[in-house]
Amino acid sequence: RHPFPGPGLAIRILGEITKERLEKLRNADAIYIEELRKNNLYDKIGQAFACLLPVKAVGVMGDSRTYEEIVALRAVETTDFMTADWFEFPHDVLKRIATRIVNEVRGVNRVLYDITSKPPGTIEFE
Repeated sequence: RHPFPGPGLAIRILGEITKERLEKLRNADAIYIEELRKNNLYDKIGQAFACLLPVKAVGVMGDSRTYEEIVALRAVETTDFMTADWFEFPHDVLKRIATRIVNEVRGVNRVLYDITSKPPGTIEFE
């Protein structure tokens, strides 16, 4: 099982924490972890999670422009959690994860993948 932050899921929401934003994050994270398990990647990754960023972006859904939230995905390989490198996903898996999140999580229209190592970044976004 991947580590879960002691302060709880809210640490993975940058910006205002609301019930609606917690629900978006839960749904995005559930899709992400489901796809990792389905593709036999979960046990190859030290830690993986979705987080909600404090900005919105313009997108297109159907024939309309949208202004919705952005989900960032993080997955790292590590042996000690003091250093970590980003996990290199098969492109088809990453594409499917992003497509599912945008199509299934209402209020999200963009998905980003963090490729920052630790250091200089940290594993969590906090």
